[in-house]
Amino acid sequence: MALPKLETPTYELELPSTGEKIKYRPFLVKEQKLLMMAQESNDDRQMVNTMGDLVTSCTFNKVPAKTSPMFDVEYVFLQLRAKSVGETIELNVTCPDDEETKVKTKINLEEVVVQMTEGHTNEIELSDDLIMIMKYPILNDMSKLVGQKNQTTQVFALLNDSILEIKYGDEIHNRKDMNKKELDEFIEQLTSHQFEKIMEFFNTMPKLRHIIEVENPVTNVKNEIVLEGLQNFLG
Repeated sequence: MALPKLETPTYELELPSTGEKIKYRPFLVKEQKLLMMAQESNDDRQMVNTMGDLVTSCTFNKVPAKTSPMFDVEYVFLQLRAKSVGETIELNVTCPDDEETKVKTKINLEEVVVQMTEGHTNEIELSDDLIMIMKYPILNDMSKLVGQKNQTTQVFALLNDSILEIKYGDEIHNRKDMNKKELDEFIEQLTSHQFEKIMEFFNTMPKLRHIIEVENPVTNVKNEIVLEGLQNFLG
C-alpha cells in the first residue's frame, strides 16, 4: 500500500511593493534541508540563492525571487520562516547605553513590516534638466555582490545595476540602450552633491524594520533598538 500524500496548508500575505495578495505555503522538510546545508556551507552566495529558490517555490512562482525587489523577497522569506518554524524568535541584542550588556528578547515575526519612508521616490532630480529613474535592487543584484570585500566596489556596482532610465532635457536613455562601461563613465561625471542624492534613494528605500525596547539589567536603563534588514531577524 502506498504511503499517503500529505496536504500542505496555505496562507495569504500582501506584497509590500505592490499590495498584491498572494498565497504561500511553509517550507517542506526537503527545502529546510537545503536551507540548513546552505547555512552550514558558510557560502553567502549559496545562502542567498537558496533563500531565493525557497521564496519562488513556496509562493507557487508568484514571487520570482531572482527578479523581485529585495525587500519583497526578505519580507516573504520572514513570513515563510514564521509559518514553517515558528512565529517567535529569540535574539541576543546589545544594550546601546553601555554597548556591552547582552539581553535576550523575543520577537513576533508576524509583527515585522516593511517600512516605507515618507517622501521616498525612485525619480531623482539631479539638476533642472537631468533626472535619473531608479529600480530597486533585486536578488540577482545582491547575489553578484556576495564575496566582494571592497565596499566602494559594491556601492558602485549596485548603483550601476539600479539605474533604469536617464532623462537629459528631451533625451531619454533606457537601460537596455546603455552598457555597464557607459554607465560607469556617466556616474563618474556626477558632482558629490548629485551622488549624495542618489545615495539617499538607497538609504530611504523600503526595508524590513522593527523597533524593540529592552531594559539593561546592569544599568536599569530602558533602550530602544531598531532592527533593520533580514540578517537582524535571523541572527
